[in-house]
Amino acid sequence: MKSILQMPWISKNIEIIDSSDPSLIGIKGIILDETSRTLAIKSQNRRLIVPKDVVKMKIEGHDITGRKVTQKPEDRINRRYRRD
Repeated sequence: MKSILQMPWISKNIEIIDSSDPSLIGIKGIILDETSRTLAIKSQNRRLIVPKDVVKMKIEGHDITGRKVTQKPEDRINRRYRRD
């Protein structure tokens, strides 16, 4: 079974649970797009661009440290990750 790190994230629910930028904490929404460094999130009828490297997020109930996934989505899906 694939881990959440190796699955496409488009249209998944996301919540920012920690960040070095306090204004990002608590953002909830649906992932619209992903680049190597950012996530586009639809939250309350707004489109927000969130940098991956400064956040800890929860996607479909799984905690993910953004700094670990700062690569292109197609590379992230094929990469092997160590279990924490």
